[in-house]
Amino acid sequence: MNTIEAVYTQITAITDAEIQKLVHDPIELLTRVIQPVLWLMMFGEVFARVRGIPTGSIPYESFLVPGVLAQSALFIAIFFGISAIWERDLGILYKYMMSPAPREALVLGKALAAGVRGLTQAVMVYIIGLLIGVGLRVTVPAVLGMAVMIVLGSAVFCTFSLIIACIVKTRERFMGIGQVLTMPLFFASSAIYPISLMPSWLHVLAMINPLTYQVDALRLFMLPGYQTSFGLGTDIAVQVGVFAVLLAIAARMYPLILS
Repeated sequence: MNTIEAVYTQITAITDAEIQKLVHDPIELLTRVIQPVLWLMMFGEVFARVRGIPTGSIPYESFLVPGVLAQSALFIAIFFGISAIWERDLGILYKYMMSPAPREALVLGKALAAGVRGLTQAVMVYIIGLLIGVGLRVTVPAVLGMAVMIVLGSAVFCTFSLIIACIVKTRERFMGIGQVLTMPLFFASSAIYPISLMPSWLHVLAMINPLTYQVDALRLFMLPGYQTSFGLGTDIAVQVGVFAVLLAIAARMYPLILS
């Protein structure tokens, strides 16, 4: 088996394993829909009455939907590291490591698997948004663009999660760190309020947060009439650049999780 075939086999095997988990455990999909429902139908409905949030001509409920989708994908991807620790404990990771494929293929497989899970969440958020009357773009180019942004954003935070797993190496420590990281990443972004409302120190954090750029691109693809804050090219370039750096780091560190 040549290197290209090994890479393809590794990526597809890991992605297929995640799809099989979803197929055999559909209850997980139902439990994951609870959080978007709470954000959109409770938080969104209440804050839509607060006229002080400047969202332009876009209703706050519409403004919130892409942010909640990004948050849902983030929460799924950031905990992928714990699955790597679990696979190590079961001996599955040792089998992956025996493959002739480079370590980048293993990390790419995990990143793509996180993207697949993120897409299932996107379907749910779209359905909820349409049910509560949010005017979402449902054209083929818009939906494809949204899907690309979800996969790319999930890949960024999945690789970040794998790096953390390589450092902490235990499920208990990872759970604590994962919970600490998710909320700052979410609130230090434009997911639920515009950057213009932030104090200067939080504005700086938002500008270096990849989630901010993912949300900006998602709003472009999902909301009619939305104008991006940074430009689609910048949104994509930031996420691709961060992913490339994290991929290189994760691939180098991944064998450490076995020690």
